[in-house]
Amino acid sequence: MGTVAAHGLRKSFGEVQALDGVDLDVPDGSFFVVLGPSGAGKTTTLRAIAGLETLDGGSVHLDGRDATADTPAARDLAMVFQSYALYPRRTAYENIASPLRARRASSSDIQAAVQQVSALLHIERLLQRRPAQMSGGEMQRVALARALVRRPRAFLMDEPLTNLDLKLRVEMRTELTRIHRTLGGTFLYVTNDQVEALSMADRVAVLREGRVQQVGTPTEVYERPANQWVAGFVGSPRISLLACRAEGDRLVGAQGWSLPRPRWTTAEDGRPLLLGLRAEDVSVEKRGEAALPGELYGLEPLGDRTVVDVKVGSEMVKVKARPTVTGTPGERVSVTVDLDRAHLFDADTGLALATSGR
Repeated sequence: MGTVAAHGLRKSFGEVQALDGVDLDVPDGSFFVVLGPSGAGKTTTLRAIAGLETLDGGSVHLDGRDATADTPAARDLAMVFQSYALYPRRTAYENIASPLRARRASSSDIQAAVQQVSALLHIERLLQRRPAQMSGGEMQRVALARALVRRPRAFLMDEPLTNLDLKLRVEMRTELTRIHRTLGGTFLYVTNDQVEALSMADRVAVLREGRVQQVGTPTEVYERPANQWVAGFVGSPRISLLACRAEGDRLVGAQGWSLPRPRWTTAEDGRPLLLGLRAEDVSVEKRGEAALPGELYGLEPLGDRTVVDVKVGSEMVKVKARPTVTGTPGERVSVTVDLDRAHLFDADTGLALATSGR
């Protein structure tokens, strides 16, 4: 078993409310990611679960048992830090073996466990090196091996890939998901990188200012965001938000545009709304009635695609277009909208509108 649950976690640092009633339920064997911007409370949540922070309120349950009063050692959780936290004067072998030596395991058991986890992470050749003789990616693999060798109740990972370059981060994302599939353990991973969250997790909790905004699968969080903030934080390029209201069978924009009212919306007439459009759900070719008149503002070639900025009145719409798309700033263009994939939010509360038949 390796279930982790946090109920109503509260923690303040002076006048700063770091955690404001955080609830998480991490199933056994899951790869659960807590995603949020800097200052959201991600690391504090992880440290509270590990027993490294004293809570002002709330409880931590491990395998269904209240572990709030347990020491970090008694919780049997392995933590992987952003800074690697390796012993600089010890070899990789000694670093990996240190948790087992602390448990007074036999030399033969230690050797077998270190060899096994080293093979899993492909770091056998590093075992006699010290941290100063390793690259950042190699040190991160050793830090992971030190956590994995214990076979704890769950693995807690605090932005472990942040210090790696882009190529290594991509490689390590693949490695971490492979290791998770191989071990079948419970991983609780925090990051501010949405690509990490969406590509590795089977469940994601989106955190903002110490409060959970939404919990769901990566697909649910991306395609059915609970509110305007989640929609804006998750996704690249950032979702475009246009002020509008419902009028009969139309959506009428504050900038004078008009679109057919999506068949799935339950919005009542006159209600202030925000129409959310993801860049892949719009195009710069006019097709049908669902089109916005606009002006080409800029082009951002990215190799496999070009991001086109289109001004609709004073608001901006981002469009993922073919890499061959060209144009001149100021040129009149139309933005065609896939209304079946559009989003509507209450302009006052920011909450996503309930849908019908979508």
